[in-house]
Amino acid sequence: MEFGSGALQGWFSPLLAAIGQQFGVGAGALNWVSAMYMLMTVACVPILAKLGDMFGHKRLLVIATGLVAVGSLVVAFAPTFEVFLLGRALQAPLAAFLPLEFAIVRARDERSASRSIGVLVGGLTLGAAVGSLMSGLLFGATGDLTIVLLIPAVFIALCVPVVVLLVPETAVRKRGRVDIIGAVLLTIGLLAILTGVSNAGTWGWGDLRTLALILGGAAVLTLWVFVERRIADPLVDLAMLTRGGIGLPIVASLLFGAQTYGGQTASFLWLLGDSERDGYGLGIPPAAAGAIIVLYALAAFVGTLLGDRLVRGISAHRAIALAGTTAAVSFALMIVFAGAAGLFIASMALGGVSAGVLLAVLPAVVVRNAPADSVGIASALFNTARTAAGAAAGAVFALVMTLFVATASDGGATVSRSTPTSFVAVWAICLVISLALAVVGLRVRVARSADPIDDTSHSHAPEPIEER
Repeated sequence: MEFGSGALQGWFSPLLAAIGQQFGVGAGALNWVSAMYMLMTVACVPILAKLGDMFGHKRLLVIATGLVAVGSLVVAFAPTFEVFLLGRALQAPLAAFLPLEFAIVRARDERSASRSIGVLVGGLTLGAAVGSLMSGLLFGATGDLTIVLLIPAVFIALCVPVVVLLVPETAVRKRGRVDIIGAVLLTIGLLAILTGVSNAGTWGWGDLRTLALILGGAAVLTLWVFVERRIADPLVDLAMLTRGGIGLPIVASLLFGAQTYGGQTASFLWLLGDSERDGYGLGIPPAAAGAIIVLYALAAFVGTLLGDRLVRGISAHRAIALAGTTAAVSFALMIVFAGAAGLFIASMALGGVSAGVLLAVLPAVVVRNAPADSVGIASALFNTARTAAGAAAGAVFALVMTLFVATASDGGATVSRSTPTSFVAVWAICLVISLALAVVGLRVRVARSADPIDDTSHSHAPEPIEER
């Protein structure tokens, strides 16, 4: 399932130009192919995960998989761009797969949960590498967008009976009522802020719409905190964040999302830019740049395999700190070797390994520290924080890059172009964020429980999770 999830997430980027031609839309509208999915994940993932804690994680995983399968079929056969975006919205429960699966592997065997999480995240990153490579190759071979989009739809549809027949259900349930008010307020607040941030580059940061959405969303989230503290069965137990050992890993997730996903756009633009034409970049052809993207994903896959070994060898908090420091070194090397293609790509790959380690270790800490009846919502908050931080950082970095532009004459017209300084500024900010992540990582603590490494002692009952 996670291989298919990763493949589907990496499937669309190489096809954006073909999607634009199919539906007759421009680059601005094509931004919604990714934005619609991202915004809807923020809306649905915490709710699906919480329902899983209350009514069974397998049950909600079946529902989520079915919705993604339906959405993928809608995308493949969409007659209009609006219907296509509807299908992308229906694919958003894809992001709930991991939180629900984390709860299942924790309930199945707490001692091997960390290793299982590494395998799941590894399948996700490997699938993303294969998906981004295969979709472009298949479209080049067939020239038929419907057929290419139908392949992941069939794969996800086949996952439904796999979940029904092979995945065990969890037994621990979160008692109480469904917090509808909390779910509505959290969804509105997050959607408003992310919509404002995502469109700030187009509207302008001082535009009334941008300010209204960001400030209004912040006000709604403040109201959400007030409500959650005063109801008996909140959507999110805020005490779990402040005193339950979940808060610092989620802060680390925010920093991780900001430096990894926020900085990727600048790095890949640098690969594609031509110094003579654009004033920056290495001038790598698009096909070769696509291969480098796959290399980055494969490096992240290697990192997921290393994550559990590092935890066993040096502890989780040191593994997080080491990965954050490695990411900082990666950005420093990218600045130093920006003009040398081979060394720049190697520096990116080092960052990919760091990202893979964090993808494996951070959620394992969240799963270990979460109460047994709240693993789903804790994992969902972790994933949502990472996604939201990446989206917000991408918009902020776009603003940073506009501060360092040069004007040039192109066919009699004056145009503004990014300068190498703008890219260096983004990488420098990411370097600082990575160091902050390393510092936060050193303060993360893991609740004591059964030994996650010893797979030979299954006859012993696991120790209860320590409440912090």
